[in-house]
Amino acid sequence: MILSLLSGVILGELILHNFSFYDSFFAIVTLFSSLAQEGWILKTLAFVILAGSIMALIEKSGGVGGFVHYVLDEKSFVKSERSALMLSYILGVLIFIETSITALVSGAVGKPLCDRYKIPHAKLAMVCDSTSAPIGSLIVLNGYGALLLGLISTQISLGYIESNATEMLISALKFNFYAIFALIMTFLFIYFGLSFGPMKTTLYKESQKQTEFKNITSMSYMLLPVLLMIVLVFVFLYITGSGDIFKGSGSSAIFYTMLTTFLFTLAYFVSTKNMSLKTWSLTAIKGAKEFTPISFILLFAFAIGNVTGELKTGLYLSSLASTNVSVYFLAGIIFLLSSLISFSTGTSWGTFSIMIPIAVPMAVGMDANIALCIGAVISGGVFGDHCSPISDTTIISSMASDCEVIEHVKTQLPYALISAATAFIMFVLFSFL
Repeated sequence: MILSLLSGVILGELILHNFSFYDSFFAIVTLFSSLAQEGWILKTLAFVILAGSIMALIEKSGGVGGFVHYVLDEKSFVKSERSALMLSYILGVLIFIETSITALVSGAVGKPLCDRYKIPHAKLAMVCDSTSAPIGSLIVLNGYGALLLGLISTQISLGYIESNATEMLISALKFNFYAIFALIMTFLFIYFGLSFGPMKTTLYKESQKQTEFKNITSMSYMLLPVLLMIVLVFVFLYITGSGDIFKGSGSSAIFYTMLTTFLFTLAYFVSTKNMSLKTWSLTAIKGAKEFTPISFILLFAFAIGNVTGELKTGLYLSSLASTNVSVYFLAGIIFLLSSLISFSTGTSWGTFSIMIPIAVPMAVGMDANIALCIGAVISGGVFGDHCSPISDTTIISSMASDCEVIEHVKTQLPYALISAATAFIMFVLFSFL
């Protein structure tokens, strides 16, 4: 995966510099130097390392074993593959505030249950991923809402939209068909066991890191850190937004959340004599080392996203739709273009920033439904964020589920494409209506 991403970065820089090896080499050095100076990138990479330490500490504490013993043996909440995956699905829907935390918590809770029932981790990765970006883009009390309101407000100031930003965003969310169908598809996948394509042949691998249940203690050693992560995301979004959760910094919020949770495990685990300071330290280091390769994958994903931006991939694709487009197919084409841009760049936010300033004037000029076209941009952006191999939520969902990124992408893609095809049909249908 790292080699593939690095190859893409090198090829992109070669194209940008007319295949001059000298200029391309220095461009690559400059690119990674600039990435290393970006605060939000460093915080995101630190989040991954801290997540590795925290997950290793929770497993070592015996809290995971206690949780599994409670839901399987004491209360029998989880009795099958369906209920094991459904628990992660419900958690993913409820924790809508930040996509990375959503995937991490769903994976942390679901992985030991999948190990108990020998469920392929690719199935859990799909559940984690399908309830991160899709649910976050539907319940926009998070960074999605802040960005979209800002972009829509800009179009209002330019005179393209007459209603206020909040009303327009609410209207557009009704047309976020991809996110809606992705959640429905995932529910059907879990409830009816709908396995097809590569997912049908994927197997539980004994070589996968299996959660140890020999050390069974109070499940509070798992639940308290998890609950702390959920609550602190709200708190730090509020703090970094100076009292406005919509203006909070997502990267800062998840970094401070993980750092505080990490320090909490030190105080709680050591003070209750669950583990010694030496054991805590060694376990934290071991967990950080195991997740270090994931941080490199993210770094290279950010790099290739920058390269595609310099190549103006998104602007080129969007320019193709600016001529000879029927109003009845406008929303569908906007959705397809947004999907291509988000899949190739791995970012929904970048896609929104490129496509909304293009989609809204086109909708106004062709007397199309503006809310429908904005909904098409949101849906397309979420598609790429959901299933692109260089999307941060794709990578973090794989990490949290202990599943290879490429395996996760291959097994999830057929389901995502069915949801995307259904969404496209709905955009065309509503354009006629």
